[in-house]
Amino acid sequence: MLKGKMIIVGVTGGIAAFKAAQLVSDLVKLGAEVHVIMTRNATNFINPITFETLSGNKCLIDTFDRNFEFKVEHVSLSQRADAFLIAPASANVIGKLANGIADDMLTTMALATHCRIIVAPAMNTRMFENPIVQDNMAKLRRYHFTLIEPTNGRLACGDTGKGKLPDIPVLLEYLKREVTPKDLTGKRIVVTAGPTRESLDPVRYLTNHSTGKMGYAIAEAAAHRGAEVTLISGPVQLKASEFVRKTDIVSAKDLFRAVKESLPECDILIMAAAVADYTPTEYQDEKIKKKDEDLSLSLQRTKDILAYAGENKKQGQIICGFSMETQNLLENSMNKLRTKNCDIIAANSLRKKGSGFGTDTNELALITKDGIRELPLLSKEEAAHQLLDAIKSLSNRET
Repeated sequence: MLKGKMIIVGVTGGIAAFKAAQLVSDLVKLGAEVHVIMTRNATNFINPITFETLSGNKCLIDTFDRNFEFKVEHVSLSQRADAFLIAPASANVIGKLANGIADDMLTTMALATHCRIIVAPAMNTRMFENPIVQDNMAKLRRYHFTLIEPTNGRLACGDTGKGKLPDIPVLLEYLKREVTPKDLTGKRIVVTAGPTRESLDPVRYLTNHSTGKMGYAIAEAAAHRGAEVTLISGPVQLKASEFVRKTDIVSAKDLFRAVKESLPECDILIMAAAVADYTPTEYQDEKIKKKDEDLSLSLQRTKDILAYAGENKKQGQIICGFSMETQNLLENSMNKLRTKNCDIIAANSLRKKGSGFGTDTNELALITKDGIRELPLLSKEEAAHQLLDAIKSLSNRET
């Protein structure tokens, strides 16, 4: 959601300045227009040419630089900026901003900008914990700056503790959230994601190929759009959005309990999890030993969570189900819409290239009582926003 957005990246003096190069590179790949402003101290850690090469724009350092188009640079850029991120932010620059000091291009630009400024502190642990620095950060929060907490780890100085610049995906997520319209503010959304595991014994279980990517993308997109999001997740290798509340589950039974508990208080339920339809009739306390003869398993149906949600739907509540098929996609999905009392079904086929489990893209058909809207192949992030647009339209109609 950063395509076409104008992002200012401020870089201050610190060993973490080198990470800003990867940040700028990733922003450009996502289609953003990036302008980098460096403090003089930052140039001791990384050369401005690096940022100019990556961004395609002049790296600004000197407030009184005469080698640019005749206009007030710090005013013109600040007026066009969609987001302003300072990463890494040194204690020095944090102190200046907290007290209204504008004595270089970066602090001057920051105080002139109209958009909210995101600050990612990175420094020695004892410096970060210093009461003066903590007071300055608290002051910035009162002035509506967004502060990203540094992470714990081994610092360049050899100390171990809090003060590391967060990973690039975290910084990107804060920027995405900043530039995304908050059209779902006030909505409470529950999203389920990932597979379930049905244990046979202490070693083995039945599961499916779901990686959770689609559900996680939906949860993140909804949070960026201002919703209060609960993500109920099966076992996956993904990091949840910084802005969602996550509940971990393992089995279909666990998922049913979590959905049943969350359903009464939510406005929208999006069932993107791949839930096991069957579970072993009996769980073996000891590992099932290999024998010469074939093994037969007795299975029983799990609780139909989507049907339960449809049966217990409140007035104005929106229920979205997912349907993955290998044949008769639209016919089976429309039947699911009717029988499960859903408001919308997001259907996709395993037979289509780039769609289904484990991919970074998806090709959805959005099915409602009004008809079918087939989306092109999109990134899962883009598909998530298209789905949320459709759900928002249904929600507005209900209210």
